[in-house]
Amino acid sequence: MWTVKWVRDASLGTQLFVLQMAIVLLAVGSTAGVWAQHTRSQLDGRYQQRALAIAQSVAGLPQVREAFELRRPESVLQPLALSVQQTTGADYVVIANDDQIRYAHPNASLIRKQLSTDGTYVLTTGRDWVGTEKGTIGVTVRGKTPVLDEYGDVIGLVSVGVLETTVTGEVAEALPPLLWTATAVLLAGLAAAALITARVRRQTFGLEPGEIAALLEQREGVLHGVKEGVLALDLEGRVTLVNDAARELLGDVGDDLTRMPVSDRMRDVLGGADPGEDRIVLHGDRVLVLNRTPVSVRGQQRGWVVTLRDRTELVRLARELDDTSSATGALRAQAHEFANRMHTVVGLLELGEHEAAIAFITSGTPAAYLGDLREKVEDPTLAALLLAKSAEAAERGARLVLSGDSRVPADVLGDPQDAVLVVGNLVANAIDALDGAAGTIEVSVVADAAGLRVRVGDSGPGIMPDLVEEVFREGFTTKAAHSGPRGLGLALTRQACLRRGGWVKVRNSGGAVFTAHLPAEEVTV
Repeated sequence: MWTVKWVRDASLGTQLFVLQMAIVLLAVGSTAGVWAQHTRSQLDGRYQQRALAIAQSVAGLPQVREAFELRRPESVLQPLALSVQQTTGADYVVIANDDQIRYAHPNASLIRKQLSTDGTYVLTTGRDWVGTEKGTIGVTVRGKTPVLDEYGDVIGLVSVGVLETTVTGEVAEALPPLLWTATAVLLAGLAAAALITARVRRQTFGLEPGEIAALLEQREGVLHGVKEGVLALDLEGRVTLVNDAARELLGDVGDDLTRMPVSDRMRDVLGGADPGEDRIVLHGDRVLVLNRTPVSVRGQQRGWVVTLRDRTELVRLARELDDTSSATGALRAQAHEFANRMHTVVGLLELGEHEAAIAFITSGTPAAYLGDLREKVEDPTLAALLLAKSAEAAERGARLVLSGDSRVPADVLGDPQDAVLVVGNLVANAIDALDGAAGTIEVSVVADAAGLRVRVGDSGPGIMPDLVEEVFREGFTTKAAHSGPRGLGLALTRQACLRRGGWVKVRNSGGAVFTAHLPAEEVTV
């Protein structure tokens, strides 16, 4: 018991060495035993056939058959048997009649006595027999054959045997080579076990099973405890590791990048076709930020680790903040401009230029635009967005015009989040399309119980026909690269429309014209 406890409490290397040596010893011992048994069986068979051949030779001698007709057959058969025994090296040659009475035996005192072993099978069937039996001189390997008269009748038998000790002696003579071979195999097994043990120690950095298990548990705990998604890929693009956060963000990722149920944009970032840091990708209703980092082990690259962060809420809040800031800036600018205009009116009145003051007040002013906007767009959130975008367009040398068919009654939009996203992104895209050049942006927003219909056109260069579908893919942009993610606004717009069962399209008509339909949200009672 203490040996088993010692092995159980020993180090991993010691346990491996002991187990391997036990396996080698078992294999060598079993092989040696099988070999010895097989050799013994072969020798037994060979001596049995040899004894039978001698017996058949003796039984076939004419003088043996003739001696059976004499009154004292032993006078002829005994000398003959002793001569054959001496010549062939057999340990005994026995001749008996059909009553199993000996006529020849190495021990002359046993002549004319009954056989010590049964020869009935040979006498009754007339067939040969080989095997191992215990007789008067000990255990022997023997062969028996019938003696036939001239008519073919059985008149006696001849039994020839070799002592088992003779066979055992030959086996013993064959053992030294076997023992040397077994010793060589054991030494080779010892060396191999030592090498394997040393290699395992190197590969496990000398850690014991308990330490390896603890490290694995810690790794699993850390991996599945972090809030960021972690996805590991090997050099062939197979998924080797994925934590709970990544499964929550991506769903069922499968086991191969090429068959992963994700968008082409996501697959490009995961596979490295779109390299870089903090790559923004849309996946379902989520805005994800991906970073792809190579993994190297002992100086060799083994794969990649991709971290995924959910920035959906952050992007939404950032856009709302940007829209609020734009609206605040626009209102501040209009208040400043209104103050300037009021000072001008006061000055004209003090100068007595009443007609000039009236003309100045009634001319097209931002206040007039604001009144028109509030008349057509009664929803305050959407109105504030359009006011802010109008100020932004004016700052960049463009003019935003609200079409005459625009009509957004109050309390029709419900939650205006998606409406603000769609209108804001389409108008921002139109402003960017003008790229600081003087131009016009026409916006049409019509809302009713069926939803919101938006049309935004600009007087810019338009969109190339082969890029009509590409503009809605996340990451696509025709603008020069600069800091910050690009190509996300139109993708978010399409995502919002599709999520509600709507659509967004683009065509060229004196510039790019985007049309979107955002169905009304279903009210759950």
